Formats: sequence, C-alpha cells, structure tokens
Amino acid sequence: MTLKRVILGILTAIAIALVGLSLLASWNQPQIQSRLELYQTNLLLHASEWQPESNQSANLSSARNNIVGTDPLKTALTQYQDAQNSTRKNVETTQTQLKAIQSTIDSKSEDGNLKIAQQKALKESIDEQSSLQNELDLRLGILQASSDKTDAALQTWNNLVDRQKTQIDAPSAATAQVLTGIWSNPAQLLPDAEPRIQKSLDGWFRYRALAQLYKLQERSKELVALQATEQATAEQAVEKLAIIVGIPTISLCIGTVLLVGLTIQWLVQWRLQQKQLDAPGSGPLLARNASLTWDVPWDGEIVWQVLVVGFFFVGQILIPYLLLPVSLAVLKLNPATFDPREKAFYIFATYLLLSAGGLSVLYFSVKPFLPLPDSWFRINWRGNWFWWGFGGYFVALPLVVAVSLINQQFWQGQGGSNPILPIVLEGRDNVALAVFFGTAAIAAPVFEEIVFRGFLLPSLTRYLPVSGAIAASALLFAVAHLSVSEILPLATLGAVLGFVYTRSRNLLAPMLLHSLWNSGTLLSLFLLGGSAS
Repeated sequence: MTLKRVILGILTAIAIALVGLSLLASWNQPQIQSRLELYQTNLLLHASEWQPESNQSANLSSARNNIVGTDPLKTALTQYQDAQNSTRKNVETTQTQLKAIQSTIDSKSEDGNLKIAQQKALKESIDEQSSLQNELDLRLGILQASSDKTDAALQTWNNLVDRQKTQIDAPSAATAQVLTGIWSNPAQLLPDAEPRIQKSLDGWFRYRALAQLYKLQERSKELVALQATEQATAEQAVEKLAIIVGIPTISLCIGTVLLVGLTIQWLVQWRLQQKQLDAPGSGPLLARNASLTWDVPWDGEIVWQVLVVGFFFVGQILIPYLLLPVSLAVLKLNPATFDPREKAFYIFATYLLLSAGGLSVLYFSVKPFLPLPDSWFRINWRGNWFWWGFGGYFVALPLVVAVSLINQQFWQGQGGSNPILPIVLEGRDNVALAVFFGTAAIAAPVFEEIVFRGFLLPSLTRYLPVSGAIAASALLFAVAHLSVSEILPLATLGAVLGFVYTRSRNLLAPMLLHSLWNSGTLLSLFLLGGSAS
C-alpha cells in the first residue's frame, strides 16, 4: 500500500467520524420546517385581522377568506398544540438519553470522552427545546384565551410558571404571570405588564395581549392606534400569504402535470418498444441519453481523493478548524459578536474559501488527465439547458414535497436543518439577505454542481450504470449537508439534479435548477420572517 493511500485512509476515517458526529448531533435539533409552519401560522393570524374598507372591492374580502380559511384561530390552536406536544415529548426523550449517558460515563476512557461530548450536546439541546416550549406555552395560552378558552389558557400559563420555579431568572414565567393577570376575572394588572409584553411577545400575539391590556386600562387612544397598525400589518400579511401559498401551489400543479405527462410519454414509448414498433419522433425525454456514459480516464482512487481531501478534509477540517480560527485570531474577530450583516459576509467568505479549496483539489487531481473529453464539465450557453433546468425545478417540487411530507411524519420536527436557514428566517437586514442570496443561490449551486454532478456522477459511471451513478451521487450530496432529517428530501432533489444533467449534458441546467430551488426557499424565509416583526 502506498503512502498516499495510507494518508487517504486516515483522512477517510476522520471524515467518516466527523460526518457521523455531525449527523448524530443533528438528531435532536429542531427542523427549520417546524418553525416555518409556525411562522406561516403567525402570518395567517395577522391576515385574519384584516377588514377591507367599504370602498374596496368585495373580491378582496373573498380572496382574504379563501387564503385565511373559515376558522383561522382553530387552525392556529391545533398547530400550536401539536408543536407543544411534540416539543414536550422531545424534551422528555432527550432527558432520558442524558440520564442514560450520565450513568455510564467514564472520563478516563476514550469512550468516556465521547460520552462527555454527547452529554454536553444533549444539555444544549434540552436548553433550546425548553426555551421553545416556554415560548409555545405563552403563545398557546393567548390562542386559547382568544378562542374563549380562558380556563385552559390560565392552566397553560400556570404550568409554565410551575416548571420555572427553580430558576433564578425566568422571564417567560414573569410574562406568563402578566398574561394570567390580564385574562383573569377579576383582572390583576402588574406594574410591568406592558414592557413585559413588548419584550417577550411579537407579531399577532403581542397585538392581542396589548389589546387586552389597553381595554382593561381603558386606554382608547392607544387601542385605536394599535388596531390601525395591525390593520396595515394584516393587509401586508394577506399579500405575503398570496405569494407564499399561491406561487408554490401553482408550481406544484405545473410540476405534477409535467411529471404525469413525461411518465405517460415514457410508458407509451416503452409499450411500443415491447411490441417492436417504431415510435414517432426522437423518443421520450425521460429516456434521452439514459444509457450514455462518460469516458472516465481516472480510477476510483481519484474520486476518493477529490471527495475526501477536496470536499470533507478542506471543507470540514482545514478551513473551519485551522484556517478560520487562525485568521480570526490574527484579526481579533469573534463571530459570536457579529451582527446579521457581518455574519452574512462571514458565511459568504467561508463558503468561497471552501469552494476555492475544493475546486483546487479537484483541478490538481484531474490535471494529469488533461485535456479531458468534450463531455466533461460541459457548460454551453446554447442549446436547451434553460428548459431542462426550469422544467426540472417544477418536476422536483411534487417529488420533494411528497417525500418531505412522509419524512416529517417520521422525524416529528427533529433532525436538524441547514444552519443558514434560521439566520435568514430571523434576518431583517436587506444587505445581509442579499449576501445570503449570493451564497445560497449563486455560489452554492456553482460549486456543488461542479463537484457532485460535473465530477462525481460521471466518474461513477465507470463502475455503475447511469441510474446507479445518479442515485449514489444524490445520496452523497444529501449526506454532505450534515442534517439527518434532510437526507431523504435532499437525495430526491439530488436525483432530479442528476437526471437533468445526464439528459441535458450541460452543467448550466442543474445549476439553474439548484439556484431556483434555493432562491424559492430564501424568498419563503424572507416573507415568513417578516411576519414576526
């Protein structure tokens, strides 16, 4: 065995360990999808408050009702109760796991050190989930009180207070006591009621709590101003919901029609072939280039080298644990103190470094085989790449949505997500959002498509049929995102990306599809994030 293979073997073991630990760490982390559902519910609550003026068209009222539904409060109440139950179960499960690890820790062994690290991760997960549980209880109580279930609301807030009796600083409990006071009969108004509500609640929940407080204090002027502000917010919420719900619905319909049409075309062609008849035209799109492989001049060791060294070692070890810490220490910068704009530029710069490192390893790995055949890394601005990428986006939607719905039932809101997405969701800085767009919709599609579709997929056709290469590259693409709950949806997306590339033979097609997908996600996050302000 050569020294190169020994080094690759060591790096492979390290990469597998790091990926495994990252996937394990994501196991108990909340999914972004669960938060998106709650944010959309908050937007729905805002929209339900909109009352069109008399001079506005009746069609607007009808459109509002179609978007909001017949009983938005009931829908929101069910959503928050489900989220509360899921979070409570997750806290209990994580606490059980923590107790099991604590009872078997031996700090003198390597296994003991690993368990200590797992114990720390579980404690952090419990803290995050407990904080989320407190936030859900505050909001659920307001929903119950607004639905004329005051006794249930008081019980919800009392449970929150009881859970936090042992804590010295319990702001959620203090807010729960304020809410209990203003919805009790007779009311008990605490002196810090308004600042507590302003600080601890946002969106529709802050509006409802302040409206109840102003009514009790008979502050009609402040109440009228609050209602006017909420009307403006509610009108914007209706417009946002029309985009968030309308565009994906239309896209899903288009994608479903395309998918069904392509499938029927393929079945007809297959039946004709079975009957040994000639089919008109050039054959179905699904079968185009289906069995056409690449001329691969290198062996599996080069593929192994690019993935392990270029993607995992450079991206997961060298840059985050060596280059960045040293650079930040020299510049005396602390990412924990960055504001949203600085954090966006930091993530963008980090991704550019990762991409440059990975592509450099890829280049020097294939350099001995230059010039490559024309079919490699093909980027041709002519041809039908746009329609492959654009149509592939619509076809991917129903497939990924279907897999995601099934996936959600299994993970129940856990399993982690891309760490950039929550930052975008909570972002309010337009410059930061533009930088995130550059990272997710331009830099990521270019780099990831060059590595996974441009290099990995064709290389695998030396050992696998095209369909197998698509599946294997899609799975590695999903695992590389390091969120265990997203493996199935991302593998589905990766399969569509691979399918589009093998049929179009142009990297611009999957790059466009990838960019459209990430752009749609960012747009939804931007619109939903604004609902909390």
